[in-house]
Amino acid sequence: MTAPRQPRRPVPGPARPAARPARPRPGAQALRLGSPRPRLRAIGVGLTLVMLVFTVRLLQVQAVDADAYAARANLNRYIPVTLAAERGAITDRTGVDLATTVDAYDVTAAPDLLTPERIKVEGAARQAAELLAPVLAEEVDVLEQKLTANPKSKYVVLARRQTPQTWRKIAQLKQAQAEKARHGKAANVLAGVNREAHSKRVYPNGELAAGLLGFVNGDGRGGGGLEAQLDEVLAGKNGKRVYAQSGGRQVPTGDVKEQAAVPGSDVELTIDRDIQWAAQNAVSRQVRESGADRGYVVVQDTRTGEILAMAGAPGYDPNDLAHADRAALGNPALQDAYEPGSVSKVMTMAAVLEEGVATPMTHVEVPNRLPRADRAFADDIDHPTWHLTLNGVLAKSSNIGTILASEQLGKTREEANEVLYTYLRKFGIGRPTGLDFPGETPGLLAKPADWKSSRAYTIPFGQGLSLNAVQAASVYSTIAGGGERVQPSLVRGSKGPDGRFTPAPTPPRTRVVSEKTARELTGMLESVVDDQEGTGTKAKIPGYRVAGKTGTSNRVDPTTGRYHGYTASFAGFAPADAPRVTVYCALQNPTRGSYFGGQVCGPVFKQVMEFALKTLQIPPSGSQPPRLPVSYDGQ
Repeated sequence: MTAPRQPRRPVPGPARPAARPARPRPGAQALRLGSPRPRLRAIGVGLTLVMLVFTVRLLQVQAVDADAYAARANLNRYIPVTLAAERGAITDRTGVDLATTVDAYDVTAAPDLLTPERIKVEGAARQAAELLAPVLAEEVDVLEQKLTANPKSKYVVLARRQTPQTWRKIAQLKQAQAEKARHGKAANVLAGVNREAHSKRVYPNGELAAGLLGFVNGDGRGGGGLEAQLDEVLAGKNGKRVYAQSGGRQVPTGDVKEQAAVPGSDVELTIDRDIQWAAQNAVSRQVRESGADRGYVVVQDTRTGEILAMAGAPGYDPNDLAHADRAALGNPALQDAYEPGSVSKVMTMAAVLEEGVATPMTHVEVPNRLPRADRAFADDIDHPTWHLTLNGVLAKSSNIGTILASEQLGKTREEANEVLYTYLRKFGIGRPTGLDFPGETPGLLAKPADWKSSRAYTIPFGQGLSLNAVQAASVYSTIAGGGERVQPSLVRGSKGPDGRFTPAPTPPRTRVVSEKTARELTGMLESVVDDQEGTGTKAKIPGYRVAGKTGTSNRVDPTTGRYHGYTASFAGFAPADAPRVTVYCALQNPTRGSYFGGQVCGPVFKQVMEFALKTLQIPPSGSQPPRLPVSYDGQ
């Protein structure tokens, strides 16, 4: 069987010529293609114009108006934030905090994120306010007004100085709102709510020394007391941080420019916290029991002039200013001017002794009434004619005896007035204490030419002039210090951010009376406390020699400007044989029980002085008082 034949492949032959195009029929029109050049030219011109527009706009943005556009972009993109400097602490003399700073936050928001155009929801600001109001303890309408007052704003402060706990609650609200928005259940109306790290002023001891320390206002600046006086030292210098933002949030990779804040300096006071507590506790109790308007106690180191305590009652809690009595926000120990009464007699006696016109043993015949000028002067009780020594005049606090002694200062009343005025000024009356405390009064002391009528006779026993409590304490510290006045001080020094302590300048000293006069006066003041005829026996302290003086003066009512009620006071120092501490107490308008200084303030003096002596570990006296005679035999 034979295989089938394979078909032969055709052999390619020579290519045939292409067919000729058909000739157009007679009468038909020929089709011609247009030239592309005009169209290309038009397209080229169009592209050139477009590029020219882009080029002009690019030159305008990047060259001609570059600064303006950059500023506008930065305005919308970059957010400036103030970095608050940490406020320095205020401590007592042992380093215990009296005022310190803790972490706090300002709660802020971006109102432009709550506009209907941005969030696509009506009433977004109201919703945000309703969520935040309970946490910030603020009215809904107040928060809403802040969020809508300037809808284009990217920054508004909703609440200042909030605690970390408050911000934690807000953060939880933000997280819950973000979760609802993620699931389409609600708009995130808290997206633009943020925090700024700040600080909050805290007073760990509550009312203790509040009148002295003062407070910090809502802007973080000192609003009263030492906080205001030392604000520049305590506040430091704020820094600044600028960051890029988008949608109310910081861009993680954006530019950040930061100028660090400089912390404030710590200030160390002369105050001893424990003695301050004892003084405040004692005067507060006496104000309540006596039904007084207010009272104050000043404790001073007789050697250095340093104020160890300055307490007032009633007080306030600087941690809770919203509920504080506005009338109690000051420091009355420096801001109240009042007539001191008999505690002022020590200055008259100092002038008499220093001028050499009498001695503690000089005899003074004291009648029941003394007619002078337009009135007849009397003592606090009716009495037959007393035969007192000058020491007895002070011990029994005789107004008549003091007038008679003061008349020995000059040949005429006018000359005596000039001499007494000189001594009163040297003791610091009618001039600033040197503390530069905000609102401090220098008191009132008229020129001798204005001591008309009865004033020339009332000023020697403490009526017709006025002072503050620190001035009164300073008078007795001057006697305790051997006749040399040391300007009172409240600040021991400051510690800067570098940890270096800078002591305060040494206070100036001024000689007022001689050491001999100071010693004689001290012995006379001991008779006030130690002698049974003295008016200050309630101030006795077992084991210590005490020099002091009572005061009971007519009080000028600050509302009516007329005399109404009394000022009760007691001033003194101990140990009298080696003075270390001065204590001064005054109560304004006691209305229950006695209003005499020895009865009202003598016990306060004793309580505070005993505590101070123990706290400072001052040993008891090693000798007995001189016990100068109070009277003489008039026969």
